[in-house]
Amino acid sequence: MNRVIARKLAANAYELRASQRQFCNDAAAKLSNSNLSHPNNECEVKQRFTDNVQSHDIAIVGGGMVGMALACSLATMPLTKHLNVAIIDSNPALRSNYCIKKEDPPDPRVSTVTPATISFFKDVGAWKYVEQHRHAYFDKMQVWDYTGSGYTRYNARDINKEALGCVVENKVLQSSLISSMHNTDFQKTIYPSRLTSMAILPSSSSTGVDKSSSAIVSYPRGQLAKLELSDGGSLCAKLVVGADGGKSQVRELAGFKITGWNYYQNAVICTVEHSVENHCAWQRFLPSGPIALLPISDKFSNIVWTMNPNELDCKMNEDDFVKALNHALDYGYGPHPKSGVLGSADIFSWFRGDVTMSANECFEVPPKVVKLASERMVFPLSLKHANDYVAKRTVLIGDAAHTVHPLAGQGVNMGFGDASALSRIIADGIAVGTDIGEISLLKKYEAERKSANVMMMAVLDGFQKAYSVDFGPLNVLRAAAFHGAHHISPLKRIIVSFASGQLRLPFFS
Repeated sequence: MNRVIARKLAANAYELRASQRQFCNDAAAKLSNSNLSHPNNECEVKQRFTDNVQSHDIAIVGGGMVGMALACSLATMPLTKHLNVAIIDSNPALRSNYCIKKEDPPDPRVSTVTPATISFFKDVGAWKYVEQHRHAYFDKMQVWDYTGSGYTRYNARDINKEALGCVVENKVLQSSLISSMHNTDFQKTIYPSRLTSMAILPSSSSTGVDKSSSAIVSYPRGQLAKLELSDGGSLCAKLVVGADGGKSQVRELAGFKITGWNYYQNAVICTVEHSVENHCAWQRFLPSGPIALLPISDKFSNIVWTMNPNELDCKMNEDDFVKALNHALDYGYGPHPKSGVLGSADIFSWFRGDVTMSANECFEVPPKVVKLASERMVFPLSLKHANDYVAKRTVLIGDAAHTVHPLAGQGVNMGFGDASALSRIIADGIAVGTDIGEISLLKKYEAERKSANVMMMAVLDGFQKAYSVDFGPLNVLRAAAFHGAHHISPLKRIIVSFASGQLRLPFFS
């Protein structure tokens, strides 16, 4: 009864807006010529539904960074740009360009995007918008252990690149993708609502409104998924994409099983300010986990500090927190590492090959933090992975499929890789006339991305566990690993190429 009342109220409210599109059982075709014309690049917001359900090719649930990346990729590929796509998300920023003020301090929520991700953003036309806002390329990275037993430095020139990555605020990435999407003639409909239920329609036929022709057509049931929304509306789609994050409603409703565990650790993130500019990414492994210092631009950097719950003191004042930061990034917990801990670099001379630029670089102390420039934010850390990425007319991407430890900043890059791969495989299916919701097609996406994601997750989880234990023999092994990564040039190139998203290890290819 409540749903019936809600639908009637929504319908009555919508009738007052004569400028919007109207769909009803018998009048849709008659109204299409007079009420439905609009510029192709204008994004339409649906606020009411009738007995004839709006039908789409693809419904993307979640308009975050990964969901918008998929939409932009579909909008720019020749074989997919004609598709009729629904985006379901209550974020009002999707319906208008979000204004980012340059004078605002950097937001603590940032992502370290790899060269592979930057190439993807350029392909979909979003990177030019990123470059209009605050961002920071970095060409050097230093990683070291709190025991003082070893360190390694990486340089973009080791792999003939100009940068190892770029640190960008999440709101800038999101805004850039939205701007890119709005500047296309992509057939998109934004539903400012939340998903409440979904089901595959049973066999028979169903009428719906085809977005491309604005006419009522019949669809064979069993070839569509029906989605019910929190505002009482509904829609149908040939393919539902779950891009709705770690607590994915799509994943839950479709019955996907997940494997994973909590780390019983928290990540503290914030923006800090230095007295000098920072152009290097720094990461130190402490007893409880890593602390990272990432450049943002000017004299600002971002902190990602992994802590055990008993170490976290949310009531610590700003001055004490700054002192704790500098302690953790400098002499705290142990001495600075020296290059001669294991004797000398000559021990690796048999393996060195062509010496990399960074092999002769000495250890450096990170720039001192002088003050906080944002609030401190805390979130729990966990690892989760969906046992399957695809089901009938349903596919998962981004955090809906996998969440990882932030120690290497790879989580969002994995999600962008999912979006890129899925759009390409959808295009391949269209090229040969395959139903885009056919599970045999979607399995190709799963086969490609699952192996890559599992490999990355295994590496990150291994690092987290290996560097969270203070044990004599293990410390020696860690020191050897640091020195090997620093002095063995072929190994260093493999590590940098893998971390930048430009290489997949052979046994997972």
